[in-house]
Amino acid sequence: MIKVKVSLRPMVSRINLPTVMKTTRLPGDSIERLFIATQAGEIFYIGDGVIRTLLDIRPRIIKLGAARGGYDERGLLGLAFHPDFYYNGLFYLHYSMVGTEGPGALSERFQPNPCDPETLNLRWLNREAQYDHIDTVEEWILQSNGQPQIRRTLLNLRRPFFNHNGVNSLNFSPESGKLVLTTGDGGSGYDPFNLSQDDMEIAGKIIEIDVAKNTFINNPPVVTRFHELPVPIQETLTVIAKGVRNIPGISFQSFNHHYIKYVGNVGQDLAESVFSFVHYKPIPVTQLIQAFLMNTEPDQDGFINFGWRGWEGAFPTSIIRGCSANPTLDEKTIVYYNEAVKTSVRRLQPLTSYFQKDPRPDKFGGTALTGVQAYMGNGIPELTGSVVFTDLARDEQSGPPVRGVLAYTRVRTDGKLHDFRVIETDYDFGSQSAYYVSLGTNLDQTRLYLGVYGSMKVTDFNQGTVFEVVP
Repeated sequence: MIKVKVSLRPMVSRINLPTVMKTTRLPGDSIERLFIATQAGEIFYIGDGVIRTLLDIRPRIIKLGAARGGYDERGLLGLAFHPDFYYNGLFYLHYSMVGTEGPGALSERFQPNPCDPETLNLRWLNREAQYDHIDTVEEWILQSNGQPQIRRTLLNLRRPFFNHNGVNSLNFSPESGKLVLTTGDGGSGYDPFNLSQDDMEIAGKIIEIDVAKNTFINNPPVVTRFHELPVPIQETLTVIAKGVRNIPGISFQSFNHHYIKYVGNVGQDLAESVFSFVHYKPIPVTQLIQAFLMNTEPDQDGFINFGWRGWEGAFPTSIIRGCSANPTLDEKTIVYYNEAVKTSVRRLQPLTSYFQKDPRPDKFGGTALTGVQAYMGNGIPELTGSVVFTDLARDEQSGPPVRGVLAYTRVRTDGKLHDFRVIETDYDFGSQSAYYVSLGTNLDQTRLYLGVYGSMKVTDFNQGTVFEVVP
């Protein structure tokens, strides 16, 4: 793969941590504007070189970072504009609600032990009391007077832990016209309750929501499982995929009269992975529930399974221990052998994986995949038609300051694992840390936007910059 060099052009700085960057045309407007959602709860847009506020829901957002020294994975995580936003003003939000703090689903940090079956088969009990927070998915409308107003709530989801809630979690499918919600496995590590493989669990899935159907339920109950939802809401939902660990959204690329779907899956201890698929068969939630009630296996032919928690990318999920005989090495032990066997044939192979430790001189050790976008522009011809992804922070032994990574891979149509290459950037961040927290694009995927933050703490405010990636 060829070497690619790009520049980073600052567009806006001194904002809170950017979770979503995408463009749309405001009603009555003649050009696309870049919209930026922040984890704290603001939605800005850039017009005529000026930053304007579309919406500020900070009073609706859960108190972030207080109990964890400033680190948090909750907040405003998803923003999507209806395909007809220009005409109908509809847009959608996914965020963690204020005042919904709970103690969490487990009293101590989860560590699976392959020799102790009890640690491998935990159950999430007493869910109404033992949870971390509640996420909501809402429909809003931009009124003719320019003021946004909430119209209805689509889902209220109880989450077991504070992390793995997804980011850039709402996107519209150009194929189905439906709103796509990408949720993580609920958090902690190693998916303690195996929610991602359980067909009834909402966690760890990619879900399509038919927003054209009115359920006439404006305040749905707080749930964790599909069968707990009222039937009118069940009938709006289909499931595209399961086996998700944590996910920075879904990207669609038009290719030979089809759409290639790209999904990133954040790894546990070994690998970060980018998956791609064209054909899939979504399963209606009503069908999944019927199979569950009859204790039968639903038809999963064509259903996408990313393999977690039995698989981490192309590897069986492992726990890592230091080698007493050789401190410079790690011992890797398969933790969920039976689940790895069970999902080995059903799972989708990744398009590419990169590793949290990588000795190869032209690669890098990663921390967490934070964005995946197809690039169809001609401005950076070496990248045209490729898939660009970002990692939070390069794992360097040399210490601070921290730098994120921009990289790319190519489409493969033979289903084989593909290589990747680092994209070199020329921007000088000086002594400031630069965590690459998000990746966005415009409507026709000819521009790329990179969100960078100067700290891992969401409570360190106004340290964000959004760049455009340019030749």
